[in-house]
Amino acid sequence: METKTKVDKRVPLRAADQVMRLNRLGSFHQCRLSFMRILTRRMVKEKWAFTRPVFDINANGVGHAVYSAHTPCRSYSLVVFAHDIPDADRSDRVIAHAWDSTFTLFDGIPTSDDIERLRKNIPLQEAGRVTEKELSVSRANRSVRLWEHVVSCLADGIQPEITEITKVGYLMRTTAVYGSGKLGAADREMISGRPECAAPFQIEMLSVFLTRTYVRDLVQHIAKIRGKTKAVELDSNIARCMGIGNSTGLGMAPFLLNHPNLLNNWIMARETAISRVRNLRSASISEKNIFCDLLERSILSAKRWQSDHPYQLTKLMELRRDLHILASYVKNFDFYCDFPWDKIFLWSEVTLSQEAQECLASLILEPYGYLVDPLAENMSDVDTDAFRINGSMTIARLRQILEQHYGWALNIDWTKQDNCARAWYVSAEKAEPRLGERFEEPIAAYEQPLAPGRDAAALFVALDGSVGSDTIAKFLLRYPEHRHTVRRAQIVEKAPYAEIQDNTIGSDLLPIDMLRCKLAFFGATHFDPRSDRWVRICLFGNAPYPEDLQFSGVDDWSYPPLAISDT
Repeated sequence: METKTKVDKRVPLRAADQVMRLNRLGSFHQCRLSFMRILTRRMVKEKWAFTRPVFDINANGVGHAVYSAHTPCRSYSLVVFAHDIPDADRSDRVIAHAWDSTFTLFDGIPTSDDIERLRKNIPLQEAGRVTEKELSVSRANRSVRLWEHVVSCLADGIQPEITEITKVGYLMRTTAVYGSGKLGAADREMISGRPECAAPFQIEMLSVFLTRTYVRDLVQHIAKIRGKTKAVELDSNIARCMGIGNSTGLGMAPFLLNHPNLLNNWIMARETAISRVRNLRSASISEKNIFCDLLERSILSAKRWQSDHPYQLTKLMELRRDLHILASYVKNFDFYCDFPWDKIFLWSEVTLSQEAQECLASLILEPYGYLVDPLAENMSDVDTDAFRINGSMTIARLRQILEQHYGWALNIDWTKQDNCARAWYVSAEKAEPRLGERFEEPIAAYEQPLAPGRDAAALFVALDGSVGSDTIAKFLLRYPEHRHTVRRAQIVEKAPYAEIQDNTIGSDLLPIDMLRCKLAFFGATHFDPRSDRWVRICLFGNAPYPEDLQFSGVDDWSYPPLAISDT
């Protein structure tokens, strides 16, 4: 039984102007509130059952399979189509046209007619169409570096080197996991009332969880066909360390800007959790031990984290250095003083890099599931009225909101080219967001409203000719082009973490910071930027497989286990 330690209220939530800067958002790490961990906790609590009713794949790796997850109330099935494509056709790009495997998460148990309908559409991805019975659509390619190595080893009756596995972290990498109405799939509103779908992105996370099991089964299946009686199955410890890779690019970046209320709810839950722990007056021996154990495992994770990108390499060097500094500090720290977590946190803010500060922020949550986990219930956006503009608000009040929440933007000189060098637009080819150079490409006419700082400054100037007691409705009748900015300002008035407080069209913008923020909430680890606009990650690394869920014991699988050689 967990000890319910007294929580005081002396430490407030961190201010939005500290948290909502891109360089800090781009330093977030997975935590107890990450969506993958929310899902696996539910699976364990509700004792989900898993079956594989179909696995019809030949020696060339071609065929289909079905993996079903059975909740207390309903079932979901991952329908997989396996393909054999040349190495040259494998690509990280979302614009690829061929994949090793294609998937859909089906609502229920598919019939043979469903399978045939899906066979004609799912392998085509964007060129196909699905129905409201499909909840997500995805695709994946094998890791060229690792797949053949693992198959060959298992076929020869030996285990692959775990050091080779950890260098990559996965055998397959997805290039998209689409949900929420994409390609004709069910809209979120159709399933959001289901308990297992209430938290954000649970359908997408379930799809990836089942995909990981399929990939393990497939590599063993191919190895057994090749090696016959000599072949062996993958060691369970090696299998556990493998996740599912993912390549994510600019298409995801504007999500945080387009969903301000949802972003607020994610950050608010995390910041509330951090504040709750910092307000604990004391820490028990077991709580201290959990923290110290996971700190050591974080050091190992940082050691295994690989990247060639200069930006990430700098952050990695800082993280590795600072985690050792943190370990030395807590080794002699008096955890029995008043408010120990707050003291460690305050020390980190003047001693460690932002990367390590945010890693610490995640780590201090780990011993306190009873304080943190219930906050997941508030992370979705259920405020259907947030989009509605309050036309009765006065001009004077709107000015106050802009000064309070957009002061950072009002101080930027938006006439300088460097401050508005970029423009977001939608690609006609893929119908996804792209980022172009405003003064080098003819894209300004197609610009999307994804520069809230610039637009807030323009609104502030436009308000100069209005009387303070006038209403917003009267103002917008004359200047309807400012409707979207008025809406954002009214959202951020009630949702302080709704707005990124940085220039999203400046010449120094790094979209990978936006990607990192969202993907950390997914639960991703080992971010590996391939440019400033797309990143590779690992999902469900070290997670239990379906057959292990009821025996996994604790919710700390995101941290790699320490081997004897690591201690």
